[in-house]
Amino acid sequence: MTIEMTDRRRHILKLVIQAYVETSAPVASEHLVRRYGLNVSSATIRNELACLEEMGYLTHLHTSAGRIPTDAGYRFYVEHLLEQPALAPHEQQSIRTQFHRSMTSIDQWIHLAGSVMARHAQNVSVVLPPRAAVARLRTMHMVSIHDAMALIVVVLHDGMIRQVTLGLDVPQSQVELNQIAVVVNELCRDATVGQVRQQIEAYEGMVPVVRHVLELVYGTMQQYEAALNNDIRADGILEMLNQPEFAQTERVKSLLELVQSGQVLVPHLPRVTRSDGVQVIIGNEHQQPDMREMSIVLARYGLEDQIVGVLGVVGPTRMPYARAIATVQYIAAVMSDLVSDLHGEPRGERAPHESAS
Repeated sequence: MTIEMTDRRRHILKLVIQAYVETSAPVASEHLVRRYGLNVSSATIRNELACLEEMGYLTHLHTSAGRIPTDAGYRFYVEHLLEQPALAPHEQQSIRTQFHRSMTSIDQWIHLAGSVMARHAQNVSVVLPPRAAVARLRTMHMVSIHDAMALIVVVLHDGMIRQVTLGLDVPQSQVELNQIAVVVNELCRDATVGQVRQQIEAYEGMVPVVRHVLELVYGTMQQYEAALNNDIRADGILEMLNQPEFAQTERVKSLLELVQSGQVLVPHLPRVTRSDGVQVIIGNEHQQPDMREMSIVLARYGLEDQIVGVLGVVGPTRMPYARAIATVQYIAAVMSDLVSDLHGEPRGERAPHESAS
């Protein structure tokens, strides 16, 4: 006989998850009655807990121990028991103020986004910088360091800036460097990596220094494009160490390696970048065995189909999902506004959050 998910069972499942997230200890029926003032006996709660366990939403480690949520229980909680998560108005205002006080630099915004998410969600944060699908040159500048050395500044359409030094066989003044930059920009403005390569191959009788600059621009863009999905910024290591699940040093080391290698985000990037709202991946829903006890809350930000980044938090399945979802959702909205302002384009309405299945 199929067990029905009644309103009372839904409420008890929600309370079990809330209690387990707070305490990291298995939840007993007596604790629920005492902690939440339920108007039913402990025996009745035990029967309901047994039903929830039979439905696959709870489990227990020992015969006499309390219950803990399963991955299926967390999934049901995220999809059916959470009210629309949102940060308090004063928290939203505080976050906005922090961002608007920072300089208009993508790198600074990324660092701040990671720090704010880690602090508010009390877990590790991950941020993939906003990227165009294809690296495209906006402009380049040359700055004289001294007679035999120049700094090449490559500015891409997604707002990222890369710098590389150029050794000069013949000394060049700043005026002469400016003239070289004008030539390169006329040839390659808005060009992709492949188009820059074509200019190098097609330009006959090119002045050697111009060719050298073009080759450095090409190499810089090529390296940047190759590293699009590997430039993941992580924060919140101290917050992670406060979680009892990471009391063992080896577990912390393992998670850090996953985060820094990109294995945490890369499998989910196609789905997240195509979806509106917040995506939640829980426990056994991960492809990687090392992530089966972890959950990730992710969202995209930026300009849809143009310049898109991904951000989120990583933590144990015993995660405060409402807080994590609200934090990721709000930071993604703030970052989208900032990227839109940086590129001078209006931003459309964001869809409400939805969870990954």
